[in-house]
Amino acid sequence: MRICPDRSSREASVLIFVLLVSFLFPASLLAQDARSHDQNQANGPKSEPTSSDEIFRLERVPVAGGAELVTIHARLDGIQNPEYGNWVPLVTVLRDTLGDSSPENDCLRYVWPLTYTRPTIGQRLSGAVPFLYSRVGSRKSAPGKAPPPVLDLAATDRDVWNKIFWTALQSLLLDPYGIPLKASTRSYRQNSSDYRKSHIIRALSVLSLYEAVAGPEGGQAFSDVEVAEIQARLKLTDKTFGGLVGELNLQRYNEQQITDLRDTRGHNWELLRQRAEAESLFFEPLQMPDGTTTHALLWVAKSDLVANQGKRYDGRFLNISNPWTDKRLLNWAGYSETRFVDSEHRSVFEETPGARATELVPLALYGLDSPKIPTLLVDFRDTFNPKKRELSGRVLQDVTRNVLSVSRYGDLPYFLGRTVFDFVTGRRGMDINQPSRLRTYSQLKLLLSLNQSLNPELREQLGNRLERVSLNPMENDLEAEAKLATEQYAALLAYAKRPDGLPQKLDRDRRAEMAKLAHGGAQQTLFRLANILSFGKYTHREKANPELESKLDLARRFAYHTHFLRQVANSSQQIDVTWDLSEVKRSLEFIVDHAPEADSKSASAAATIFLRTQDDETRRFCLESLTHMTNPKAKTELLRLSQKKDLDQAGRDLLLSYQKAPRQPTGPIAVSGEKSTSSTRVDQ
Repeated sequence: MRICPDRSSREASVLIFVLLVSFLFPASLLAQDARSHDQNQANGPKSEPTSSDEIFRLERVPVAGGAELVTIHARLDGIQNPEYGNWVPLVTVLRDTLGDSSPENDCLRYVWPLTYTRPTIGQRLSGAVPFLYSRVGSRKSAPGKAPPPVLDLAATDRDVWNKIFWTALQSLLLDPYGIPLKASTRSYRQNSSDYRKSHIIRALSVLSLYEAVAGPEGGQAFSDVEVAEIQARLKLTDKTFGGLVGELNLQRYNEQQITDLRDTRGHNWELLRQRAEAESLFFEPLQMPDGTTTHALLWVAKSDLVANQGKRYDGRFLNISNPWTDKRLLNWAGYSETRFVDSEHRSVFEETPGARATELVPLALYGLDSPKIPTLLVDFRDTFNPKKRELSGRVLQDVTRNVLSVSRYGDLPYFLGRTVFDFVTGRRGMDINQPSRLRTYSQLKLLLSLNQSLNPELREQLGNRLERVSLNPMENDLEAEAKLATEQYAALLAYAKRPDGLPQKLDRDRRAEMAKLAHGGAQQTLFRLANILSFGKYTHREKANPELESKLDLARRFAYHTHFLRQVANSSQQIDVTWDLSEVKRSLEFIVDHAPEADSKSASAAATIFLRTQDDETRRFCLESLTHMTNPKAKTELLRLSQKKDLDQAGRDLLLSYQKAPRQPTGPIAVSGEKSTSSTRVDQ
């Protein structure tokens, strides 16, 4: 039935109902958060430490049809799970191996953050309520079927087109029918996107931590190239056109993101430390198992509360109330710790000469990953303080976009006003309308589970307060996520063992991949258009046969070697120093054996490597691959090399010898990477 915008009485009733639910229900929840503040001072359950120092472990499960599930388990000391213990599966990745042990034809497929599950009906309905910024409860058990993956690494472009399609659908079909429908659908999409994003962030953290902590000794889960691909692809899900980024740029993008994040953390660390020292507070960084600092705690000494009464307090960048005028701290009944400090208030061991005991009271916990200022996540004296600061940005966004229909890029006065406002608040260190706490909030949930140095009582109190920061009704608490992850992993293993489960899905994916080998660009465009118009229901798949399977194997191997050579060509000038030339020559040899299949990218890479190496054998492989390629780019590159005036004499002589030599036919094309018997091989 079509909903007409001109039915004013009915629309007014709906609008009044939505506004009442939107404003009164969240207000009651927030009031309940404030009333329960004092109850959170009670001690929580304490976890028993394990005797082993092992934090992560790796599990590989074969899948029928030639694939494997690679799962990272973590020992979550902050979780009490008597049924399954502290070991919880966190991230699973499907690797399609085509049934052999060679990494050249492997293809990474799906990524499952096992804490990511389908929301309940109640969570979905709550996610569609405008201006509802509170969790409404956790899912009690997993749905019982295979968990949803967050990304297909081999088809990331689908994510791009889906985003564009749903954005267009929202703007053209849903927004014109009034504020209630517009606000509800946009709220649902925002909450659903944030829920997915939070679990992607944790999956990234788990993968990074495993590679840093476990290392080769613990069993390398993925190669360096695969790690860069997974991390970059997951990070790019936050970008509208991120799924279209080429493979060659993934490692560079990932390295740039890591560098930027390291700089941001260093900046916020120093900013927070300086402000803490200026206000006579104690600064304590919190580290992940790999040694990286993502969060920090601020403490105040009880002895200083009396000595500093009436002291001037500047809350810039700290965004918490004045501790020197807060009488609650003098009679603090909550969590506290006894530390030993020296004459300069630095933490020392008890045996240190001149050390004195002092009782410290926790004030706040901050995240260091915000691009502007440290973000307040936990305020031990005001539970609602961090949440109202997070609300400031979300409310402004929802009101302007969903109610007033203005945007920064469509309304010049609003753009100018918002720009000035953001500049002033950022410069003054005001945590109002700042970037979302989603990233640092998600990482802190992982930190509380993995960090073994935190006192169990402190960890419990941090966890209780942290759950109140979340604005997403679809989120689950930490205990529920551990249980869901264990149950979903069991469901995934059962799905992998069923012939009509994951093996069948893997076969369908391969046959869809074969379509690119059996059809030209025009037909592939039509297939893609049909997929979009059918909401993803239609995907063209070829009927598998030995010939197509061989072509698929060859195409994957060729893509592997071409990608490697392009990486070498786009790296530093010192190829002979920074790369293993035996690996370079092996990839060039593969290109020689399959020269008729080579494209322009292979030709450009071979020509660039020829110019950047002084090794004669590597140069011979480059020239041999170029002379046997059939694409026009290879001839152009040979001509360009012959015209290089700055080419050394040895290179000129070698190039001249290949230009004068008669071209001989190549041998048969090997399908599985076997060496060719061509008479033009350089080692004959």
